[in-house]
Amino acid sequence: MRRFTEKKLVIATHNAGKLREIAELLAPYGVEVVSAGELGLPEPEETGSTFVENAELKARAAAMAAKLPALADDSGMAVDGLGGLPGIYSARWAGPSKDFGLAMAKVHDALNSQNPGGEADRSARFVCALSLCWPDGEIITFEGVVHGELVWPPRGENGFGYDPMFLPQGSRQTFGEMDADAKHAISHRAEAFRKMVDALFA
Repeated sequence: MRRFTEKKLVIATHNAGKLREIAELLAPYGVEVVSAGELGLPEPEETGSTFVENAELKARAAAMAAKLPALADDSGMAVDGLGGLPGIYSARWAGPSKDFGLAMAKVHDALNSQNPGGEADRSARFVCALSLCWPDGEIITFEGVVHGELVWPPRGENGFGYDPMFLPQGSRQTFGEMDADAKHAISHRAEAFRKMVDALFA
């Protein structure tokens, strides 16, 4: 498998929380990171039907535009009681203003409306597909998953997205209550990242 030997990497995101997490995970490897947002690269339309397809689409677009290796993450929360939704539409549920308080309320309301008077299936998982693309078009993708359940009301101010309503298996804290190190130890993004580092950086 191709090794990553370059010193600069584009993170194909305009999401500040996602950029911060990926930059923290990359910090030990001496790689200079710059975001697609900082480079003024447009966000490509996410037309894929899976996390992997969308991650590869974003990585390829950024690598070709910047003429640098690019790392893209496509991730989201799949809720069993909603047939896997919001899934690849996780960010879109937050609307154009990226209001994840609204998105979490939508998930909660959808579960309640599907199970009137009953106990909804609140099991869920976070999924992450991490794609690294070189300017010559070669692309490698890794996936990570963390299982848990949803809580209401949301708890904690840390993390981003749906983190405050997601309680990972074996934990008493939601992702929103954990500090960054605790989340990095078990998250879906960290799992995909570990696989990538073992294959390309170690």
